[in-house]
Amino acid sequence: MAKLTLKNLSKSYGEIAALRNLSLDIHDQEFFVLLGPTGAGKTTTLRCIAGLEKPEAGEVWIGEDLVNNWSAANRDVALVFQQYSLYPNYTVRKNLEFPLRSKLRRITAKEIGLRAEKAAETLRISHLLDRRTDRLSGGEMQRVAIGRAIVREPRLFLMDEPLSNLDAKLRELLRSELQELHLKLGATLVFVTHDQVEAMTMGDRIGVLCEGQLVQVGTPYEVYNMPRNTFVASFVGTPPINLFDATINDEKIVVAPEKFEFSLPPAARSRLSKVAGDRTKLCVGVRPEHVKLVKTGGIAGTLYGAADHGVEMIMTINVADHLIHATTPSTTRIPLNESVRIAFTPDKVHFFDPETTENLARAGNDP
Repeated sequence: MAKLTLKNLSKSYGEIAALRNLSLDIHDQEFFVLLGPTGAGKTTTLRCIAGLEKPEAGEVWIGEDLVNNWSAANRDVALVFQQYSLYPNYTVRKNLEFPLRSKLRRITAKEIGLRAEKAAETLRISHLLDRRTDRLSGGEMQRVAIGRAIVREPRLFLMDEPLSNLDAKLRELLRSELQELHLKLGATLVFVTHDQVEAMTMGDRIGVLCEGQLVQVGTPYEVYNMPRNTFVASFVGTPPINLFDATINDEKIVVAPEKFEFSLPPAARSRLSKVAGDRTKLCVGVRPEHVKLVKTGGIAGTLYGAADHGVEMIMTINVADHLIHATTPSTTRIPLNESVRIAFTPDKVHFFDPETTENLARAGNDP
């Protein structure tokens, strides 16, 4: 296995900049997730790493090797696509063996068979070895596609949204299996997804992409609890973070005068003064789990909507025409349009610059 380093990678398609000066270090044996919306540049990044696209600028290093001028075949990476890319008339065994039958590899027939059987055992598809792939379910076909990558024993695994075509229950199962597989193989694995749940549950670290630029890199905990800007804050988390513009007035945070304003305790006020400086305008962010229903005090509002998620209730509360999401226990039952009062957990409130959208607590930090 090997580490992966990207230095100032840029790639355009006509006038559209798919990647802009992207730099990234991925550690040896790391499970790294590239997360971003459609069109962020995730697949282009993988294709540049694999050698299927040539960047206009920048460098791709695999281990200690600069591979910009290497062909895709010589880079020794395995790419698993969203589409299964299997031969439908072949059995599972033949599909697994196919990548090893190139004369360039010079692998004996016995070794090919052993590798295919080992991959099948690892992925729990040994009982399917003699079945044609056009008779498999979607989950079984994706396992075979992953097996085709495993048998090659590459330096680097690249996976481009391999679970997006599967149903929710199967996606959850294969997420766990991919994590287990990563530990077994000791592999360096780069996984691309637009699904923030996949990113949060699978990655050792996450890189958040937006319009071809790397916005933030960190552990799932860091990305969720200390987002670099409002894009990361709103993209990561379900339900999304509550964001609203506010002003500082007499040590109060004012969103709508008299109707939507709140004070901070001394410790939180001190933290705000350090990061906000002499600013009077802010963008305030509060995650739904840090919005609490209270009986007295707090901010007055009315219940606009409620979604029962089984283990929890997601409530939408109208406060001065601002819709605030709150996560409450599933036992909470309140009629629609009922008056409620809410309060925010003070040390969990985020403050962003309304012009740059940067998290003031992270000002000047690298992605």
